[in-house]
Amino acid sequence: MRDLDLTTLRLFAAVCDARSIARAAEQAHIVGSAVSKRLAQLEDTVGTQLLLRRRRGVEPTPAGQSLLEHARAILASADRIEREMGDYALGVRGQVRILATASVMAESLADDVAGFLQLPAHHDIRISMEERVSPEVIRGIKEGVASVGICWDAADLSGLQSCGYRHDHLAIVAHPSHPLAGHETLGFEQTLDYEHVSLPAQSAVQVLLQRAAALQGKAVVHRVIVSNFEAALRVVRANLAISVVPREVADPYALTFGLRVMPLTDSWARRRFAICFRDEASLPAAARLLVEHLAGSSAAP
Repeated sequence: MRDLDLTTLRLFAAVCDARSIARAAEQAHIVGSAVSKRLAQLEDTVGTQLLLRRRRGVEPTPAGQSLLEHARAILASADRIEREMGDYALGVRGQVRILATASVMAESLADDVAGFLQLPAHHDIRISMEERVSPEVIRGIKEGVASVGICWDAADLSGLQSCGYRHDHLAIVAHPSHPLAGHETLGFEQTLDYEHVSLPAQSAVQVLLQRAAALQGKAVVHRVIVSNFEAALRVVRANLAISVVPREVADPYALTFGLRVMPLTDSWARRRFAICFRDEASLPAAARLLVEHLAGSSAAP
């Protein structure tokens, strides 16, 4: 297969979005015949039909839909490269990309990165952060998607170097009128007869809870599944279910909304996070400075 052309991929994505070659051509300020020619060349390159021509426009075939997903990822990466190289041209001395789990993002990472960037010596460094589940964090670091990853230290970090970061304590959050709200602390087993609001199944917290429930011969009863802790706490506030949330995330919401936060007594409820990278010796200078700062932040009182 010949190399795919970024301009052609952009036009293909634009046609899929507009469902029209004519509209996509108009948006790109080129003639429709030029777009059609590029699309024909693209189909020839990949060896399969990508678009179905309808009376009122076009729509991607299954192969076209698959290519569209890949094209969006490729174009996003190309745009990021362009931005980062542009920053270097303007005098930026370093770029660091971080992949981190939802817990890390919701707790301390933003404040720690802000503290790093406020130091005069780091004013010419740019940092970008992206939320991913733990396995994707690790895979992204191994594949070179980012320089630095932060995830739960119980994840499989084999093949990577790592150092400690911060820790948290999982807790049950409940509406004040919930039957469990009178407790100061709880064992997770005590919560399994009640409905939970949960994170997606692949998240580190959810995997942990499913395993803990299975050891008790039970399963977590999911009433609501959400994508982040803030949404989970809103469901709890509505008294629809309870949720397992890091205490460090839940406490500010509890003060505002009057929710009950009850730390879990299970040993696994106290978690430590790890900063991971492929090889400390080959880390870019900016990434090495950031790792040292984050590790130092976690050691501070």
